[in-house]
Amino acid sequence: MKNILILIVCLFSIQISRAQDPAFTVEVSGKGKPVILIPGYSCSGEVWKETVNHLKDRFECHVITIAGYAGVPAVDAPILEKVKQELINYVQTKNLVRPVLIGHSLGAFMSLWASSEAPALFGKVICVDGLPFVSALSDPKANADSLKKSPMYDTAMVVKNFQRLPDSGYVEMMTKAMLMQVRDTSRARQIATWQFNSNRRTLALSIIEMATTDLRPAIASIRQPVLVLGSIYQTKENSYKLLHEQYQNVPDKTIVVADSKHFIMYDEPVWFYSQIDSFLK
Repeated sequence: MKNILILIVCLFSIQISRAQDPAFTVEVSGKGKPVILIPGYSCSGEVWKETVNHLKDRFECHVITIAGYAGVPAVDAPILEKVKQELINYVQTKNLVRPVLIGHSLGAFMSLWASSEAPALFGKVICVDGLPFVSALSDPKANADSLKKSPMYDTAMVVKNFQRLPDSGYVEMMTKAMLMQVRDTSRARQIATWQFNSNRRTLALSIIEMATTDLRPAIASIRQPVLVLGSIYQTKENSYKLLHEQYQNVPDKTIVVADSKHFIMYDEPVWFYSQIDSFLK
């Protein structure tokens, strides 16, 4: 009987421990009004290093790295939903007064999700080449519910495909792929390395979760100003068209397109800082 009680206590402790696993890590620096910076898919919070250096004399920067990315311990699914809820909890626990949200790519998606659920809690939002429903980019008629049932997003299959990718040559292969998203080869290699150091299951589950979550109806509840910084999708005109379609439900928005690939803060830093400085005045 004593052994059974010990086993129950141990199991209960494990469950508590798992429940408390953080959905992200945070590094804080600078002083002033709080800003939360969220990196994109597979990236470390280090992606914001230069941006933090630009902001830290005027803003207190809270830089996130999502669990399972870039060497941070993974958490169980639903990963992004946990990140969203923990963002809200973090702001409440730390008593941050309407922090600005700056998110790149998946980080922009997370910024929209958190601010649409708790609009009174957050300040201005800056979305750096991110969308409320990425699947509509390739298929304007895409439906989140039907996508969840699609064989393309079969969880077991997608996870298995990611786990089968060989470690040998991974960084080199991804560096070449990342050059479609950033101009500089050293930046591409750094992004590829972050992805290599990410949990493969997390990579699979988080991309499925984002692809099958449509925030377009929810963003109508965002009351704070939103700045959308887009990159070139084929042409600048096409970029404006796509972004206006995706963000049409946001009441107060400004959309600007950079002459840049996906990592705007790397490709066009001077332009990028000018845009965010003007918006945050």
